[in-house]
Amino acid sequence: MLHHRSTGVRAIRQIAALPYRNVGGGLRAPVQVLLVTSRESGRWVIPKGNFANTVSPHSAAAQEAEEEAGVRGAVCPTPLGTYRYRKRKGSGAALMADVEVFPLAVSEELADWKEMKQRERRWFSLSEAANAVEEPDLRDLIRSFNSSEFNQMARGTSVLSVVAEKSKVGPMFAWFQRLLPKTGGFFELFEAHAVALTAAGDAMGRLVQGGPAVHENAREVFEREHDADEIIREVLKTVRQTFLTPFDRSSITALIGSMDDAIDEMQAAASAIELYEMTEFGQEMKDMAAIIVDSARLVAEAMPLLRNVGANGGRLHELTERLVRMEGHADEIHSAGLKAAFEAHRHGNAIDFIVKREIFKHLERIVDAFEDVANVIDSIVIEHS
Repeated sequence: MLHHRSTGVRAIRQIAALPYRNVGGGLRAPVQVLLVTSRESGRWVIPKGNFANTVSPHSAAAQEAEEEAGVRGAVCPTPLGTYRYRKRKGSGAALMADVEVFPLAVSEELADWKEMKQRERRWFSLSEAANAVEEPDLRDLIRSFNSSEFNQMARGTSVLSVVAEKSKVGPMFAWFQRLLPKTGGFFELFEAHAVALTAAGDAMGRLVQGGPAVHENAREVFEREHDADEIIREVLKTVRQTFLTPFDRSSITALIGSMDDAIDEMQAAASAIELYEMTEFGQEMKDMAAIIVDSARLVAEAMPLLRNVGANGGRLHELTERLVRMEGHADEIHSAGLKAAFEAHRHGNAIDFIVKREIFKHLERIVDAFEDVANVIDSIVIEHS
C-alpha cells in the first residue's frame, strides 16, 4: 500500500502593483488601470515579480511598476488582495504562484523605462481591464477596486457630476450654493466634501515625495481644506434648517465631522512641513501618506453608495473593513518610523527628532480620522439597511 506524504511545498510568492488613475475630476470620474504585456506570451498582466525579502513587499511592487510599466506614485502598503495563477517556467513546468497586489496611485509616467522595449503598456477602464486579464482571481480583484462602476444602481442622479467638472477653489462651492435650495443638498454635500478630501489626500501623497514641489503641494492641501470648511458650514446650516433629513442629525454631523477632521489634519501636517522647511521624508512617512491616499479613495467610493444604504450595505462594509485594516497597519508603520527616527538622532540633533515626531503625529491623526469615518458609515449601515 502506497502512502502519500505531504511535501510541504508552498506556492511561489510574488508581488504586484495595480497602477491606477482617475480620468477627470469628481467622484464619478472613471477609474483606469494600467496593464502591461507579458514578455513571454504577450497577454495583458499587471506589473509583478518575485519577492525576495530584500525590501518591503509594497516597495518591491512599486519597483516592478517602474521597471515594467514606467510609472511612479504612492503605493499603499496594505495589499488590496491576492490572486493565484500557474507560472510557466523555462523548463516547461507550470508552478503555482500567489501574488499579493498593492494599489499604486500614479503621479508620474516615464518616457523611458527599463523594459519599454520588451513590453507594451496601456490604460484600460476597469471593465476593459477585467476582461483583458486571464486570471479569474485577478479579474475579481480589478472589479472590486471600485465596484460602484460595475453597479449602475449605486450611482443615482446627482448634481455632483456637473459641479465636479468646474471643481476649483472658489467657483466649486458657489455652484453648490446655487443648487442647494432645489436639492436639499445632504448627499451632494457629502460628495462635495469627498471631492476636496480626495484631492487633498492626493496632494499629501505627492507632498511627502519631497523635492522642489513641496510648497505647491502644501498649498493645494490648504486650498482644498478651505473648500471643505465652506462645505461643512453649509451642512451644519442645512441640518438646522431641515426638518426631515436622509439620516438622523447626529449621523450627518458625525460623518461630515470625521471627514473634516481628516482634511484638517492634512492641513496641520502640511503647515508643519512648511514651517520646518522639510523637503526629504523617510519611507515610513511615505507609506503612511500612501495609506492616506487610498483611504480617501475608499471614502470617495462610499459617499454615493450612501444614497441607497439597503442595496449597498455589503459593499459599504467591505470598504470600511479595509479602512480599519489600513489604520491598524498605519499604527505599525508609525511606531517603526518613530523608532527609526529616535535611533537616528538619539546621539545627535534632538530638534530633528522632535520635528519628525510632530509630522508622524499628524499623519497618524489623519488615518485615525479615516477610521472614524469608517465607524460612522458602519453605524449608518446598521441603522438604515
